[in-house]
Amino acid sequence: MKLSILDQSPIISGHTAAQAVAETIKLAQAAEDLGYYRYWLAEHHALQALADPCPEILATRVAAATSKIRVGTGGILLPYYSPLKIAEQFRMLEALFPQRIDLGLGRAPGGDQTTAMAMGEGRYPTAENFPEHVQYLVAYLDDAMPAGHPFANVKAQPMGPTAPEVWLLGSSDYSGALAAELGLRFAFAHFISAEGGDRVMRDYKRKYQPSLREAAPHSLLTVFVICAATDAEAGQRAMSVDLRRLNMDYGINSPVPSQREAETRAYTEIEKQRIAFHRRRAVIGSPDTVKSELLALAARFEADELMVITITGDYSTRLESYRLLAGAFDLSRT
Repeated sequence: MKLSILDQSPIISGHTAAQAVAETIKLAQAAEDLGYYRYWLAEHHALQALADPCPEILATRVAAATSKIRVGTGGILLPYYSPLKIAEQFRMLEALFPQRIDLGLGRAPGGDQTTAMAMGEGRYPTAENFPEHVQYLVAYLDDAMPAGHPFANVKAQPMGPTAPEVWLLGSSDYSGALAAELGLRFAFAHFISAEGGDRVMRDYKRKYQPSLREAAPHSLLTVFVICAATDAEAGQRAMSVDLRRLNMDYGINSPVPSQREAETRAYTEIEKQRIAFHRRRAVIGSPDTVKSELLALAARFEADELMVITITGDYSTRLESYRLLAGAFDLSRT
């Protein structure tokens, strides 16, 4: 079972966005040393808690700071962009770091509606043309635009013998069904939606149509994880993201709360119920607990790979969580 990392470059209270980006670089280097297989970077806009609006740029820095771990996006929010321009960016990444680049594609806005309107210059960028844009993007990457198409002679440079892996990302059945139809890899975001994902992943594999890119389906499950020495300690460290998610419910745009801020916050009974609801999307516990729950999820979802995302109230405990998890899965031997 390959184990990978999704990093949203969290800005923890008391730290700057530049510090958050620097911590991403350090974590990526540690992830490579620990034996993680992929390191993906997420795209979000105008959020005070997350520092990365342009994962294609940060991926370049991460790939340059490492030597063997696969680096990619989880994901590029395609409705905002030209398929040709994204193809050019990722053909350049492939030329710089051959056979190490993943292109994960999403269709969510990655922020609030006002920000999405600003990204679209006053027009809300809908995902209505997402399937067509995905097909254009893949055709540009592979120099496979159909003969007779108006853009058949447009070549995405720099051309080369290899191309990035392409993944469709989703937290509902839409992207799973599209990935199956187009013959692409699929990653399900359990950390966003804890309901129904196992059915979506199984349907993806059952309905998969082989393509020139991928002869068989390949699935990845992304799970929010906090790992500590004991179950109790992990539960305490989860308090920071508990408060972060509660703030999101209230529409509060603020940095990720520190551990101290989370521990000193008083919660109403309704808020405690809301926190318990959100924790269904997380695996929290000791190394043995987390490993057991992750493998059970992978089996239920029929996932070929696992990817984990961890956010805590300080960067040292986030790194410790990944270290403990790598030890539990014995990644150094893979």
